[in-house]
Amino acid sequence: MEKRLGFVGLIIEDREKNAAAVNALLSEFGELILARTGVPCPERNCSAITLVIDATTDELGSLTGKLGRLSGVSVKSMLSKPSKT
Repeated sequence: MEKRLGFVGLIIEDREKNAAAVNALLSEFGELILARTGVPCPERNCSAITLVIDATTDELGSLTGKLGRLSGVSVKSMLSKPSKT
């Protein structure tokens, strides 16, 4: 299956409580992650993370599925269109 460039956007509520689980999961999928940007919002007790990934649809589904099952985590993602070859 072909790998494609994409992104994953996360909003983490109650970041003090939930950030460790998110970081552990992102470490598990570290080979897919090309870049990571995080922005804490302490006044709202949340944070936003954006990931740039290189992954197959199955790998992306596994990552986002596991992230989405974590308490207090919202996730959205997108992959580039498949190549025409």
